[in-house]
Amino acid sequence: MLLCLWYALNFGVSTILQYEFETPHAFIFWNALYLFEALCVLIIAIFLYARFLFQFSIYVQVVGHILGTTVYFFLMGSLSYYLQDYVEGYVYFDHWKEHLLGLLKWEGVDFHNQYVISLAVFYIIQYFYNVQKKEQEKSELTLKNREMQLSLLKSQINPHFLFNTLNSINTLVGSSKEQARKVITQLSDIFRYALDSHGDQMVKLLHEIDFIDSYMRIQQVRFGERLRFVKNVDFTCLSVAIPPMILQPLVENSVKYGIAPKDEGGTIVLTVKRTEEGTIFFEVKDDGLGSKAKKVMDSYTGSGVGLSNTDQRLRSIFGPGSGLRIRSNENGYSVSFFIPTEVNVPSTRTHLINEELNKAV
Repeated sequence: MLLCLWYALNFGVSTILQYEFETPHAFIFWNALYLFEALCVLIIAIFLYARFLFQFSIYVQVVGHILGTTVYFFLMGSLSYYLQDYVEGYVYFDHWKEHLLGLLKWEGVDFHNQYVISLAVFYIIQYFYNVQKKEQEKSELTLKNREMQLSLLKSQINPHFLFNTLNSINTLVGSSKEQARKVITQLSDIFRYALDSHGDQMVKLLHEIDFIDSYMRIQQVRFGERLRFVKNVDFTCLSVAIPPMILQPLVENSVKYGIAPKDEGGTIVLTVKRTEEGTIFFEVKDDGLGSKAKKVMDSYTGSGVGLSNTDQRLRSIFGPGSGLRIRSNENGYSVSFFIPTEVNVPSTRTHLINEELNKAV
């Protein structure tokens, strides 16, 4: 379309100048119109021909376009001959040949330029199309790799959690029936939530806290009064969407390495609140062994995997600023992170697509 508009302007200006200074007859406007219409049709043919040659090697393309230039010259030259000479009575082959030879001196250069310009436009369009296609393929490949990584991280977390939960209730086998029923009910809720969390759908904070409650009740059966759990949750945050099972490794870490090894036990505090900066703050804090439990934690790879995977999940979904922040001292241990207030992300895949587009990877 742009080429045709350009040539329409070109033909219009040259025809008006010819009418004013050389041939003041109306038929030159009709001749220009016929040549312009033929040119637009041949531009389409050039594009189709160039696309056909594009699938071959560069040498075949060069030879093909040399042939195409020649054919284009003969077509446009013959049309020019018909409009200018044939209708005037110059109907013999020698007249046609003389006309074409005359075009080679000057006007024929315009015909060759028309083919070359059309061809150049095609290759420019094809170049940007290929660049865009490669970027899109690269973006899709990166996205698929990120999704596979997230799936792998979650698959590492879930079996680890289930294994430790079963160990937690191992001591309850000989307990009372009523207590066993409660534990089985809570365990079924935990299993159901863990299985559902294999999908990419985000969950409301309310459901995540219910899951943590079930987990802590089982742990409290095991540790009794040595383990206390306190929640300081802003009720306005309960509808916030978060990744499933994102808090469980943090709570499990506090139970196993902060409270369990401490003779007198301790308290785990879960805090969720809005900040003045427009984010939501999450923290799991305990008053257990803290920095004294470092050697114990270093010798156990399971929790390290859980915390590392949680950190990677947060960074992948919400960005680098949402990674875990860990602090420990002799008085306890805390793990915290921030997420944006506006989380209009129905699924991990949707967020990752938006993230790749924003980065223009």
